[in-house]
Amino acid sequence: MIESFLASIEFEYRRYKKLADEAIAQITDADIFRITGAEDNSISVIMRHISGNLKSRFTDFLTSDGEKPWRQRDTEFETPRGSRAELLKSWEAGWEVLFNTLNSLNDADLSRTVYIRQKPLTVSEALHRSLAHTAYHVGQIVFLAKNMAGRNWRSLTIPRGKSKDYNREAQNSKRKE
Repeated sequence: MIESFLASIEFEYRRYKKLADEAIAQITDADIFRITGAEDNSISVIMRHISGNLKSRFTDFLTSDGEKPWRQRDTEFETPRGSRAELLKSWEAGWEVLFNTLNSLNDADLSRTVYIRQKPLTVSEALHRSLAHTAYHVGQIVFLAKNMAGRNWRSLTIPRGKSKDYNREAQNSKRKE
């Protein structure tokens, strides 16, 4: 059982990161950079956007506006250059900033005021807003990766047609506790 709001928030961020990481692992380097339509974003663009957002929002989280002057948000949506390894390095760096910040917070911080684009939010509101934003984009990554992987896709949750098996296993493991 998760004991606190902050632990719950961190758990959910880690859950969404894992979904994205497992989806990304199922596709080729070319797929990560593939654009499916003129106005669509590639998985690499979405990854850069999430990373840029996390770095900006959670660097000096309690003391400076979440939209940093050094962030170049519009460039996050340009076709990235570089390799999968470089992209993953940037991806991990964004998550590291987030997790380091979450680990520095305590319950007393939750009612403090932070700013995002000069809009005041409580820390708990800002965390919910960021988590929802991240989950939205992770869903896009999973959707795109699943389509690109095709028949080679391995389900990240309960496979189609396996709900009864999943529920039966969950029930059996609960009885063993």
